[in-house]
Amino acid sequence: MNYAFKWSVLWSGQSGAWLLQGLITTLELSAVAWLIAVALGILSGALRTVPFRPLRWLATFYVEFFRNVPLLVWMFFWYFAVPPLLPRPAQDWVFNHGAEFWAGTAALGVYHGARMSEVIRSGIGAIPRTQFEASVAMGLTTFQAYRLVILPVALRLIVPPGTNESLNLLKNSSVALTISVAELTFQTRQIETYTAKAIEALTAGTLIYLVLCLSIATIMARVERAYAIPGLISRTQAG
Repeated sequence: MNYAFKWSVLWSGQSGAWLLQGLITTLELSAVAWLIAVALGILSGALRTVPFRPLRWLATFYVEFFRNVPLLVWMFFWYFAVPPLLPRPAQDWVFNHGAEFWAGTAALGVYHGARMSEVIRSGIGAIPRTQFEASVAMGLTTFQAYRLVILPVALRLIVPPGTNESLNLLKNSSVALTISVAELTFQTRQIETYTAKAIEALTAGTLIYLVLCLSIATIMARVERAYAIPGLISRTQAG
């Protein structure tokens, strides 16, 4: 094997700063997109279970439309197609404040919002119908029953699949490099370009993603145990 490893390229020159900036951008992009995805997921997931058919159809259209188009297509759509449709002042603001970042955030948030919707819907479906009926019998409206009873329980039920979807969102943030968002994968490719050390650069990126995902999974496993509902969520033994 003639390849000469040189791991020092990861902390010499600009490499360390590039990796740090890529990590920060990845976390910012994923965090904002996650908030959008959760908001859209809760709204559409709840609407897919309400008795009023037009609202169910609207939520179903959103989920099926956005879930069945590749994420890469959405990245290009939000970056190349949406800005020209905005009013001129809005276009100027977007291009002066990181159009790539906001396009990537919107694409990730809307795409994973549709997938999160299915997670929320399954959580609501796992709640006995008698809880909703009891809430209505106590005088709550449908909106109040969902806000005060159904959704709080459903959000505790969907911690494991919700964690999995959140990890997918974090990993899918790497697709944003295709529209020049300087996230972690973009920066590892930049290090590889400047140093010609692909193995070292991509290994660093891989390990950072691994540590991030394992850390989130560990934290959410603790959250799952802390908020488990006896009879609805089986507690797992602490490791």
